[in-house]
Amino acid sequence: MISPWQRRRQPDDVPTPVAVAVSDFCRRAKAPAPAQQVREALALLTEEEDFRVRALTDGEPETSPLGPFAVVDILRGVTPSLAAQRQECGYYDVVQELAQVREEKTPPPAPAPTTPVFATPSPAPEETDPKTGRRKSAKAEAAAVQERIAPKKRTTDADDADAGTPAAAAPQAPQAPDEEAPRFLKRELPRPRGRFTRVEAQRLSFFELTRAEGKETLEAAIEATEHRYSLLRTLEHRYNGPRGELTQVDMENVLRQHGIMETLEARERHNIQTAYASQRGATGRVAWALGLSPSELQRLVHALKLEEEVEALRERFRNEVLATGHLTHRLDLLGRDKYLVDLGIQKRFADALRKELERLAKDALPDATDLHSLANVVGRKHGAPAELVTRAFERLNLTESLRKQLSAQAQSPSH
Repeated sequence: MISPWQRRRQPDDVPTPVAVAVSDFCRRAKAPAPAQQVREALALLTEEEDFRVRALTDGEPETSPLGPFAVVDILRGVTPSLAAQRQECGYYDVVQELAQVREEKTPPPAPAPTTPVFATPSPAPEETDPKTGRRKSAKAEAAAVQERIAPKKRTTDADDADAGTPAAAAPQAPQAPDEEAPRFLKRELPRPRGRFTRVEAQRLSFFELTRAEGKETLEAAIEATEHRYSLLRTLEHRYNGPRGELTQVDMENVLRQHGIMETLEARERHNIQTAYASQRGATGRVAWALGLSPSELQRLVHALKLEEEVEALRERFRNEVLATGHLTHRLDLLGRDKYLVDLGIQKRFADALRKELERLAKDALPDATDLHSLANVVGRKHGAPAELVTRAFERLNLTESLRKQLSAQAQSPSH
């Protein structure tokens, strides 16, 4: 007799749309579960029951929490309220372990034979030789069939010339196929079972973190991370939450319970200040350096109440960029569009640099004959590479106006 908590198929054989529907249903039922756990639960059902799963998950949960094993239990006839009670008391954790133990004890299927077996044709009725009128023996008949189906060796004119015989010589004797030659045929191997099955590590209970020993674990995890988001990603793979997945609120409550939330905040504050200083106020590069998305960085700065300090740092770097007096440095900053856009000063910087280059080019016009020589004169007078000056002329749309001025200067009688 098959137990109701025994697999009817392999987890990998569960259709992905069905698994996604159950995962979304459990999320709405306030009991989100990892993908592997969803597939292990659906492996308890047959393919013919998938339509019942979709019919249940397409609607809204009647109660909560309901995990993937609770969904299977409801399809077996249990009421949703009873399934929710079983979910809260940890009944389905035992069910999952029971299903895994039963799967490990199930003997693996017999391996498929490595040597292919081909069906042999039924013996045909004996035939008579039309010349002699005698019946052919089985061996003679098999040899005749073999002679007809055996591959013929093609001969070339060169081979016939070497042999000294014409191409229409007597046919060669048929070669019998090499029956001992190895045949390598691809076959489908059985899926790993028992202790060879790859499964996710069993998550520990959330209450392990609330105990005194959990404080040491959290302190070690804080030392190895840079902020609360990376700490959550580290812990959610090892621990469950009180009601399913471990959330950021659950983690922060435990940190405050142990009195180490201030340690994490001090570490986050130091990392953010250092990153803004090293990236010269560029918010995008700060988020990239810390492994955060822009929205996560914004929420973290707000949680630490660092908005004024961060804005002061950014304003300091804005003033440094706009007040830079060395021409080479300003021409190099012109090519860093993303940095200028991040600081919000791209237009101000470009307008100021355009006015300065127009002034410098006007002073160098008498010593130049074309745009290339003009860039050389400006670069030589102010210690900047001519390539950067030429690029700045193009990016700031000064090329046409400067060419007109050079052309007018060449046509002037006084020149």
